[in-house]
Amino acid sequence: MSVLARVLNTYLRLTEKRALAQATDIDALRRSFALRARLFFHGPFGTRYHWDTSGQVAVQWAAAHGIDRATGPLILYFHGGGYVFGSTNTHRAMMAALSKRSGLPVCLVEYRLAPEHPFPAALEDALAAYAAVSDRPVILGGDSAGGGLALALLGEILRKALPKPVGTFAFSPLTDMTFSGSSIIENEMRDVLLPAARIAEISDAYLGQTAPEDPRASPLFANFRGAPPFWLTVGSTEILRDDTIRLADCLRVQDVDVVAKVESDLPHVWPIFHNILPQARATLRDLSGWIRGQMDRA
Repeated sequence: MSVLARVLNTYLRLTEKRALAQATDIDALRRSFALRARLFFHGPFGTRYHWDTSGQVAVQWAAAHGIDRATGPLILYFHGGGYVFGSTNTHRAMMAALSKRSGLPVCLVEYRLAPEHPFPAALEDALAAYAAVSDRPVILGGDSAGGGLALALLGEILRKALPKPVGTFAFSPLTDMTFSGSSIIENEMRDVLLPAARIAEISDAYLGQTAPEDPRASPLFANFRGAPPFWLTVGSTEILRDDTIRLADCLRVQDVDVVAKVESDLPHVWPIFHNILPQARATLRDLSGWIRGQMDRA
């Protein structure tokens, strides 16, 4: 582990994990994350951001300098935040960095959040956003809960026999709302960001009366036979580590092409720290190479 990663892990454990463990006001949590994202996360010079509110769901485009968002292939991205906080603004800098490396524009979806809008509101918004761009080659992506949403969307695309995306990627995805993976307990103290004690509250806020085993909420239980390729990554000390490992195992059983990378001692969704963390930039470069490969084959 690099010195910067060690320093970042210590900072997250002492500040962010403690704040998440103690938070009681969702609006305050949303404002705090939005402020920190504005201060610390910055896209490459020349990045253009553009809001589009003309469709059923508002989206924000992030396109690196010289990339046309109006035509051609794109990345459709769903931000993390436990389905209760986060926004396209908090994640657009990371996606701008991915846009620069991959050569594709990124369309970030401003899906509705719980508890004001519980399941299936986010999935309905995801389907509407996908329908609006599915006439173009699409790479689906997301992180944490947004990664779970991207995977749940893919499950619905396959179930409904809709046009398939070219591929799907996810950073540290939440794939199992039953939280049955052994890493929830095994990494409870090792995870530098996510407090395991709050997972029941996240589940209650998002699911309401929906069974946590529902594959539309827990894509670990979805049928992905016939799916396009996957690219997944997670940190070895995350409480959600097994959400990725078990999903990758299920995909291989279903004869789906999957790249799954477990990185040592990196924090939850570390690519968001691309401004300061060399491993974050390396992960984005690796993912960008995979995306370009999928586009070449498509």
